[in-house]
Amino acid sequence: MKNILVAMPFGDNHKTYIEKIGADCKFHYTTIKTATAEEVKAADIIFGNISPELVKQNDHLEWMQLNSAGSDQYCKPGVIGPDTILTCATGAYGLSVSEHMVAMSMMLCRKMDLYMKNQVKHEWKEEGSVTSIWNSTTLVAGLGDIGSEYAKRMKALGSRVIGIRRNVLDKPDFIDEIYTMDQLDEVLPKVDFAVFILPSTPATHHIMDERRLRLMKPGSYLINAGRGDAVDCDALDMVLREGVSLAGCALDVTEPEPLPADYPLWDAPRTIITPHSAGKFHLQETFERIVRITGENLEKYLAGEKDKMRNQVDVKTGNRK
Repeated sequence: MKNILVAMPFGDNHKTYIEKIGADCKFHYTTIKTATAEEVKAADIIFGNISPELVKQNDHLEWMQLNSAGSDQYCKPGVIGPDTILTCATGAYGLSVSEHMVAMSMMLCRKMDLYMKNQVKHEWKEEGSVTSIWNSTTLVAGLGDIGSEYAKRMKALGSRVIGIRRNVLDKPDFIDEIYTMDQLDEVLPKVDFAVFILPSTPATHHIMDERRLRLMKPGSYLINAGRGDAVDCDALDMVLREGVSLAGCALDVTEPEPLPADYPLWDAPRTIITPHSAGKFHLQETFERIVRITGENLEKYLAGEKDKMRNQVDVKTGNRK
């Protein structure tokens, strides 16, 4: 009998679903905030993003299913053992985060951020010319579930979409051109929207530094909804205030995070910031998808088909296997 600790907000219907799959398992329900060291140590399997500091105290953990698409906190040395299976929730967040990014894209090119500020000041004022997603060029760096869903939506709205991914041999139909990350410098000056949905790895840290931010053409926009450290936020603040290349940015993630109240970037020109809220469980369908991924993986795990489990993470690289 496997002891399964569930730290996701399962309702009665979700409990019925998962307990039917794991009929011979013992389930214990807790929350991320209230989980104790004793509960974590007793678990063979964990569902949910329990604190890595607690997880590392379990020396016999067989499998951990995250409720997030990102897994970088759990890939650090000593958090989980070498034989522990780590799976993430890639595939659950594409709908919610991609729509959030499309909304950000539209706000920037139609200057809705400026009009909202004018409304707060009760100021009836036109802000001049705008741009359109139609006939624009969009760079999407990171063509996982979220990046692909965003790319499809921008393509449908009339943008020419350039993708960046590790594997360029298989170009999706919704991508017009595809490149590797080594070609980023070549691509940046061509695009109107540069959008990043990348994991946090040594290779992606500050991939958008001051030099690359200055490569972007005048009037272009930067959007980051992956991990905050993909963008050097100090350099971004400086470049935005100069007003030479970037026309604005939209960030759902920052470095540091949460962004301190006195951080200059809050007040940078044409900057939209949301508090890492594009995903999470704000859209109910996101959580339903997480539950289904968890249930499917549990079914495979108990059937001895571990190699068929979805979204297995290579702990050494932080990438999906």
